[in-house]
Parts: sequence; structure tokens; C-alpha cells
Amino acid sequence: MSSHQGTAGRSADGSAGDADYGRIGGGYTSYRQPEPQIEAAIRDALGDVRTVLNVGAGAGSYEPRDLEVTAVEPSAQMRAQRPADRVEAVDATAEDLPFDDNTFDAAMATFTVHQWPDLSAGLAEVRRVTRGPVVVLTCDPTLLQKFWLYEYAPEAIDVEAGRYPPVDTIVSALGGGMVMSLPIPLLCTDGFGEAYYGRPERLLDPGARKANSAWSFVPPEVHTRFESHLTQDLANGTWDTNHGTLRNQSHFDGSLVLIVST
Repeated sequence: MSSHQGTAGRSADGSAGDADYGRIGGGYTSYRQPEPQIEAAIRDALGDVRTVLNVGAGAGSYEPRDLEVTAVEPSAQMRAQRPADRVEAVDATAEDLPFDDNTFDAAMATFTVHQWPDLSAGLAEVRRVTRGPVVVLTCDPTLLQKFWLYEYAPEAIDVEAGRYPPVDTIVSALGGGMVMSLPIPLLCTDGFGEAYYGRPERLLDPGARKANSAWSFVPPEVHTRFESHLTQDLANGTWDTNHGTLRNQSHFDGSLVLIVST
């Protein structure tokens, strides 16, 4: 889910942010299915609208089925993975939306703003084409270190923290709004990193890590060290001694936030 002004800097697949989904996007939807609790929060935030623009739409996660959706996604790999019951995505970027002013009742952007090379331009464009609420699902970079992964692969967390824009920056660029923390359910079906807070074994699956773009920015030796360290700590009980209560914790208050600008 990425964006960029025009076509300059876009990869062969069309990905325009810092992650190349032509390389890492294969199999993405096997691990990243919309989580119903998050989906409900987004739909509630959109409110009583008819048309909604989804920017950096990827494979279509969280697009409301009861609304008229227009999707924008520059990556051919991600557009190709959109289910048959989703609208075909427009090949465009956040910074250069091919729509008139105030075209849509609402807009949404989920797990994508951290990939926009020109965040302020992208958010200004989203606001330009939207009459009503703009809803952004993102992570607060100041809260990422709460996740136990920081003990095992700090490089991956540090990369992610450096990519996610400050929440206040997003709110300001949208002209104001409110920020809500979204607790992450234990069996979260959307496999972003913190979704596995109580299921550490899942992150030993290279495919699960591949579906989280931060891992594409760390060298192979970090993956190897992480797998070895976590495997050892799971086998000898160290992880469960330190974090085992998470296995039965219904929700985790991590970095996930929903920004709603009306």
C-alpha cells in the first residue's frame, strides 16, 4: 500500500513508497485478512456516508461492503490480489489523485500513510477530494517498543518507528481530528506484527514476516538471529516466563490508532 507523486521513483510493479510490493507482496493476502473488530471501528468512524475513497487500498482490506467504494492503489502486485468481489483499483497515488474537489463523502487510508513519500501532499489531496470524514488507520511510532519483538529484533521495530509519521503530524495535515487507540484482539486475523503478541510462534513463519514490510528493510542476519533466539526461548520456556500471560490476554494495547478528521 504505497503512494508517490506522478510516476517518478515508482518500481516496475508501480509501488511508489519505500517498500517494493512487486518483490514482497506475493502471498500478502494469506496473512493479511481484515480483522472484524478493526473493520467495525473503521466503519463506525466513516459514519452515515454513501461514497468512500480508499487510498493506498492494497488488496481491499477494510473496504466497507455497504458503501460505494473507489480504490486507489499504485502497486500492480497488490491490485492483482484484490478479491473478485472488490472494485477494481485505480492505478494512482495519494499525492496525485485523479478526482475533482469534494468528489467523495468520506475517505480512508489503512496501513499506508507511512509509505507516502510526500505525506503532507498526499493528505492534502485526500482532504481536497473528500467532503466529509477522513479515517486513517496507522501506528503511533512512539508506542512500538511496547511489543515484545523489540527484545528479539530491535532493528525491525526501529525501522518501523522511523517509517511511521508522528500522529500529530497526520492530524495537523488533515486540519484537526481525534485519535483513538485500537486494542488488538488475541486472534487478530490481520497479520501486522503486533497481531501476534500472544502467538509468538507465528512470527517464525518467514511468510508472516514477509507480509510486514518492515522486515524487508533488515538484513538476512537479523532474520536468522531472530529465528534462532526466539526458537531457543520458546523451547526453554524463557519467552513464556517473561511474556506467557499474553497468550491468554484478550487484547493488547499496542501502537494501533485510528485517526478521524471530520
